[in-house]
Amino acid sequence: MKDSSSRRNFLAASLALPAVASASRPSRTDQSPPQTQVQPPARPSAGAALQYRTLGKTGLRVTTVGYGCMITSDPSVITRAVDMGINYFDTSRNYQGGQNERMVGAALGARRKDIFLASKCDTHTGPEILTELDTSLKELGTDHLDVWHLHGLGNPAQITDDLVEAQHKAKQQGKIRFMGVSTHNLPAIVDRVLEARLEVVQVQYNFASDASYGPAIAKLAQAGVGVIAMKVMARAGRGRGGPRVERPPAFAPAALKWTINNPNIATTVPSMTDIDQLEQNFKVMAERFSEADARILSARLVEISPYFCRMCGHCEGQCAQGLPVADLVRFVMYADGYGQFPLGRENFRRLPVAHQNARCSDCTTCTVECPNGVHVVGRLTRAQELFA
Repeated sequence: MKDSSSRRNFLAASLALPAVASASRPSRTDQSPPQTQVQPPARPSAGAALQYRTLGKTGLRVTTVGYGCMITSDPSVITRAVDMGINYFDTSRNYQGGQNERMVGAALGARRKDIFLASKCDTHTGPEILTELDTSLKELGTDHLDVWHLHGLGNPAQITDDLVEAQHKAKQQGKIRFMGVSTHNLPAIVDRVLEARLEVVQVQYNFASDASYGPAIAKLAQAGVGVIAMKVMARAGRGRGGPRVERPPAFAPAALKWTINNPNIATTVPSMTDIDQLEQNFKVMAERFSEADARILSARLVEISPYFCRMCGHCEGQCAQGLPVADLVRFVMYADGYGQFPLGRENFRRLPVAHQNARCSDCTTCTVECPNGVHVVGRLTRAQELFA
């Protein structure tokens, strides 16, 4: 593995990204948003200064640190985030078995008008996602979403005209303001996003991401598509039998700063479970990415390489049993890195039955070679042990 050159290139790339202060580049909106919620007011905050950028052509002025609600169970943390001035919150219909939206809605209550709210749909036909949307609105206690994503699509063919037409219908009905998609494989779908005229993309993007993600994000931003970064911490648990190495205290702020340092990222949605995490992430808005941060992340990159998929696409089609290698590594990450076993299992059980029943032990040798050093057999075996 080309460790030394990778670390040098990583450090250089990190420091080459221009530091960004408070404001975003100016942008225009293609149409006036509905009158239900034009723009929550910018509010002063105690402690670190709030920083805002504009989410593509939507015109939404979002704080550079938003809130990913996926693993939050304590509604008081969400309430506190609103009080501090964070104004972008992200959930999904399937998080926590459907309970996350209900919790988020209860936590926001009358404060819904003070923030931008996004959710995602998980089914694969237009009528089905419109039914899901109605359920989301009911659970969240709101009459509209600011952004509504097609969830976790990494193949252009998955972004069907049927789904896009359903999003348009929801927008015409005033149930959503802007159409989006979330993805773990951005380079593969950029052109389809532009063709479908989606307005927002939420993408896995962090210091460990493949080099192809930077140009893909820049292409979207140049076209006026708002870009949101998720999984910014690159969590990668080792699982059973792996040595436990504690993350340095400065790791999370460094990782978040690295992502925000890219001016084409409008906001980030790190997962937060308690007030300490919230306050730590909040402070990052007023801090710049430094050489010290780059050194921390360079060391972390080496540490997680055997376990974290950078979503480069190199393994696609390599498995002799046809398994979606990158997806399976990601499902294990949910369980071992985020402590979300049910989410990993739920995603695994959406795979074709043949893929669920496949076992790496049936192969004498593995045909998959990861250029970034992921221990593919170990990760896939872990997925099969956990979820099958």
